[in-house]
Amino acid sequence: MRLHSKWLMLLGAGSLLLAGCGGQHTPDEKYYLVSVNIKVPYWQAANAGMMAAAKELGVQAELGGPDTYDPKAELEEFRRVAKLKPAGILVSAADAGMMTPDIDAAVDAGIPVITMDADATMSKRLTFIGTNNYDAGQIGGRLVVKLLNGKGNVVVLTMPGQANLDERLHGYQAVFLDHPGVKITEVVDIQGKPQTAFDTTAAMLDKDPKKVDAFVCLEAIAGKEVAEVVTRAKMPKTIVAMDTDQGTLEWVQKGVIAATVAQKPFTMGLVGTKMLDDLHHHPLSRLGANWAEDPFAHIPRSLDTGVTLIDKGSVDLFMKARDSATSGKS
Repeated sequence: MRLHSKWLMLLGAGSLLLAGCGGQHTPDEKYYLVSVNIKVPYWQAANAGMMAAAKELGVQAELGGPDTYDPKAELEEFRRVAKLKPAGILVSAADAGMMTPDIDAAVDAGIPVITMDADATMSKRLTFIGTNNYDAGQIGGRLVVKLLNGKGNVVVLTMPGQANLDERLHGYQAVFLDHPGVKITEVVDIQGKPQTAFDTTAAMLDKDPKKVDAFVCLEAIAGKEVAEVVTRAKMPKTIVAMDTDQGTLEWVQKGVIAATVAQKPFTMGLVGTKMLDDLHHHPLSRLGANWAEDPFAHIPRSLDTGVTLIDKGSVDLFMKARDSATSGKS
């Protein structure tokens, strides 16, 4: 679901209202963002957005979770944070099924919970902020079709079972259905490990490089690994990556990665924190109600922050804008 102009107006009005009510915040008011792989640039950008909102509102904020792709460790961190009774929690549900009972428990305890980046649709989360991942996959798919001139074999690197990545894959598949000359020949589970992406790509090129025309990376860490392999092997391939890891952007600058589909984690963190703040100070009458199905809901089911394609012609401008936004001086 896309973010309607009416909601933009309401959100803007709410932000103005909150900006003028700094006195209502207390020194111990704190918001958390919980995820996995929190050291990667994607989550550092989300953290920068959250911190920008916290500074504007005069509240505390903290990013927590494992440094690796570890859904169980993320769940443990979420439980720790929930016990602190914070003003609100943003969470990226790496394993939606695993996270849902604890999201529900937090909401039932009166803690506003918003999912971002990776949703838990069956939980009592209040709303989802992030990318329409199906649309993101279609954008990438149309680019692959164009780059391959409508014919070629595609290998997809992903982590099956993670809802946001699965939706991206479905978007690619939908586009390729209309272009039968482009086929996905293999879907690789990289298990959240850069080395797995590197080794698998190397093995494919070593075995039969002519069977692969393009690599599609559905998450942030694989793009630069694939680019490194094809460069070392001197076997140029079409590569479409995901997100804006510094290494990925550098390979885009070199022209090895054709483009990357960039999400907006800074925006997710900033808008999510402001929404949590509003929910904390202006609570919903029924926090755990099924707002997603309520035709008169007081909160939207989801907010699409959008994506953009970054290629060699736009990457330098993007990096300048990123540096400005995350420096704290913008």
